[in-house]
Amino acid sequence: MARGKKTQDKGKCPSCGKEDVKPTKTWQLISPLPDAKGRITITVMGSYVCEQCGYHWKGVVSKIKAGGSSVEIEGRKGVKQVGEEDEQDRGFVIEIDADNLGEDDEEE
Repeated sequence: MARGKKTQDKGKCPSCGKEDVKPTKTWQLISPLPDAKGRITITVMGSYVCEQCGYHWKGVVSKIKAGGSSVEIEGRKGVKQVGEEDEQDRGFVIEIDADNLGEDDEEE
């Protein structure tokens, strides 16, 4: 278990519990490596200030996974998938027989 990591609702003050707190500033973090499906993850972070108690904190606003023909958006309301990933978009397989690789070089 990770130390110091709290799981909380997005947009809810961890100090007083006020709902629907909007971020005052947002920025994007782009993952340098794709996930298992080849999609790039863009995390939208936000800086929050509670209007009721004045507590400041930073947290994830949403995550966007983009790549191929589909986009997955994860936010306050859950996960939404836009587009569908087709089997044809994954590419094709090239088969090479290792025994035939050296034949062209010998003929020259």
